[in-house]
Amino acid sequence: MSAGAVHASYPPASFYFTVDIVDQGTSGDTSFQEVQGLQAERDMLEIKEGGENRYSHRLPERAKYGNLVLKRGVLLPTSGFGSWCKGVMESNFDTVITPTTVLLSLLDAQANPLLSWNFVGAWPVKWSVADLGAEKNELAIETMELAYRYFVKVPGKPAVVPAA
Repeated sequence: MSAGAVHASYPPASFYFTVDIVDQGTSGDTSFQEVQGLQAERDMLEIKEGGENRYSHRLPERAKYGNLVLKRGVLLPTSGFGSWCKGVMESNFDTVITPTTVLLSLLDAQANPLLSWNFVGAWPVKWSVADLGAEKNELAIETMELAYRYFVKVPGKPAVVPAA
């Protein structure tokens, strides 16, 4: 069996990934400790047919997606991504909230993308910092939640799907 065949049969490790925030001036600002919320679910419409009591017809409706949750150590206010999140969260709706595309890639041992997710039309909906405590010996972690329209999952590193 060749090395490539063995490599392809093993599941990838979940700790080696990259996050790119498109069009937000975030160069060097996209290292995250944890990413959560990769989920999609399809609602169903249940139709009960008169005279048929054994079952009801279940039809698919639109897909719905959870929020993408990004966690990292708290960065200084010069963070481009952090500034974008802050601007949206502190907005008085006097400026347009500009959604963007977030690209998440799961990497192999040589740092090549094995699998990628394009989160289209992403924008911040929640920001928090973990509790601070004098008796803790932990990093200060900030959490950012992004809502998005949908995601596209593809092998390798795809072309970015525009947010508009």
